[in-house]
Amino acid sequence: MERRCLIMDLQQMANIIDGRVVANGNESRTGYNTAFASDLMSDVLTLDQENVVLITGLATLQTIRTAEMADINCIIFVRNKKASPEMISLARESGINIVECRYTMFRASGLLYQAGLNPVY
Repeated sequence: MERRCLIMDLQQMANIIDGRVVANGNESRTGYNTAFASDLMSDVLTLDQENVVLITGLATLQTIRTAEMADINCIIFVRNKKASPEMISLARESGINIVECRYTMFRASGLLYQAGLNPVY
């Protein structure tokens, strides 16, 4: 059975996971169609796709830098992790959107999958 993939914008994703957009670094992005969930930034660096959302609980400046290197411009921080002012500033400079979410990685990923966002693998 072929899975239907939806294109979601930033606010749609935030609403689905009861999240809050804290950095809107790329307002021109039309939408996202895939997601990747990981706390291992070495795994993130192996991605070679466009319009990917990174779902992670690793809220550090290194996460922003890794997303920038992997050409990912949307990060969802789960497990109620908060982006620091430095992270938000760097994300805006790098054109990266940040959403904070209180849900676990499993729950946030499941809700986004159920709503039509596809996994990378």
